Amino acid sequence: MFNKDETRKEFQKRIYGYIIRLIKFLVVLPKDVVTREITGQLVRSGTSIGANYFEAQGASSKKDYQNYFSYSLKSANESKFWLNVLSDSGLVPVNLSSECRWFMQETGELANIFASSILTMKKQK
Repeated sequence: MFNKDETRKEFQKRIYGYIIRLIKFLVVLPKDVVTREITGQLVRSGTSIGANYFEAQGASSKKDYQNYFSYSLKSANESKFWLNVLSDSGLVPVNLSSECRWFMQETGELANIFASSILTMKKQK
């Protein structure tokens, strides 16, 4: 069983790996005007998931920590939206559709982890 620090480190690796994989996915998408705009939104929201989580590690209070988790959750939800738009609009080439599905699933899982963590923090008050 992982202790709290090991679990945190594994989650940090998971989020960081997600961001690197997202960037690599987005740079190979078509460069038309619409796809470029959506990928720009995804770069911002997707990387914000991790940026806010890592910022939470240096939070000055429990409330501050919880707020950063809330920002990560909001960014994950926004990323899910943009990934669905990409997929449903047919802007993702067929050879990348399984990668897009992976991102939709992984982003949903990250959102669930943040939501669950926030609920746990609220119960601990």
